[in-house]
Amino acid sequence: MHDIRAIRENPAAFDAALSRRGLAPLSSEILAIDAARRAKILAAETATAAQNAASRDVGAAKAAGNDEEFNRLRGLVAEKKAEIALLNEEAAAEDARLRELLEALPNAPLPEVPEGADETGNVELRRWGTPRDFAFRPLEHFQIAGAMPGMDFATAAKLSGSRFVLLRGAVLRVHRALGQFMLDTHVSEHGLTETWTPVLVKSEAMYGTNQLPKFAEDSYQTTNGWWLVPTSEVTLTNTVAGETLEAAQLPLRMTALTQCFRSEAGSAGKDTSGMLRQHQFEKVEMVSITTPETSLAEHDRMTGCAEAILQKLGLPYRVMVLCTGDMGFGATKTHDLEVWLPGQNTYREISSVSVCGDFQARRMNARYRPEAGGKPEFVHTLNGSGLAVGRTLIAVLENGQHEDGSVDLPEALHPYLGGKTRIAADGALV
Repeated sequence: MHDIRAIRENPAAFDAALSRRGLAPLSSEILAIDAARRAKILAAETATAAQNAASRDVGAAKAAGNDEEFNRLRGLVAEKKAEIALLNEEAAAEDARLRELLEALPNAPLPEVPEGADETGNVELRRWGTPRDFAFRPLEHFQIAGAMPGMDFATAAKLSGSRFVLLRGAVLRVHRALGQFMLDTHVSEHGLTETWTPVLVKSEAMYGTNQLPKFAEDSYQTTNGWWLVPTSEVTLTNTVAGETLEAAQLPLRMTALTQCFRSEAGSAGKDTSGMLRQHQFEKVEMVSITTPETSLAEHDRMTGCAEAILQKLGLPYRVMVLCTGDMGFGATKTHDLEVWLPGQNTYREISSVSVCGDFQARRMNARYRPEAGGKPEFVHTLNGSGLAVGRTLIAVLENGQHEDGSVDLPEALHPYLGGKTRIAADGALV
């Protein structure tokens, strides 16, 4: 949510920032609604003062036996009461209009975010690792002989429809090992606090991390009003909703491995084969709550945490800074990690790490009390994948494949697999 005071103070800067997101100037419309709302509030306060004064004088008029003045003042009190009610109603309506307009606007990009209309405007920051030189044409994950017994799309479709998979056997064990490996690394090496969270949340939590109201169609809602989380960013970030933290408590660094649920609205025809784009998947999420002064450094640190997972797994990747036209709604700056998938002969997103500034904190009313004193300020929030487990599984299978259909597994996973190192061509873990 944008700060209305900042818009009042510098409407040109507000319009310029959102123009980088491809939006037309809106400050005039916003400030007109804001002015109308403030005028109604001021009029209601003035009417309240008049009502209070008349109420005080009613008793004096009655005591003096001045029936005419008594009746006039009583009528004025009633008149002002009705006027105040109407003005408050009108102010509330203007406030709702203002909130509806502001909550539909994306976060403003930081000045260093590159310009661009779509993903073609993203800028590569660095690469790590060298894609393997295959002596044969590498296959996609769902075509590899050793992996095929462990990925059952037909049964999943019978149970749930398209964009679901049923995992079993060696593939499932590797999937489970990946999630555990990620959590252990983030906790023991990166200092994140592991958290177990619900996957069903109230609308207020979805609103706090800007999934609602604009992106309701991207998520699933139950018949009794709960929402299935699209990621544990929702739950982890909202742990501080409505709170005023002490500066000494920050940064808060959390991680969770959860099931995630996305409707994939608007993705018809995209990545329909295999596990790349699913309605239900697992992800290890990282969330940090920081002070404004430290949030950009925290963004780089979190990006490094995600990179460390890929490096330990030996998976080549590149780091991209997203352009203004490709950033998420709540982000003010985003790094994407794209892992090399030899079966597709391209890099594909496996982690997105974003700093949101105080955009989410305003929606959640999450603040901290500065050590130097003064009024509480809004915290800054950050979130990132550390990593998407299913996509990491895809990368492990494709990068470790052999022509006979077997798959070499990363050394970092061996302790989680009872010392097993490969998936054989027949699907056995050996």
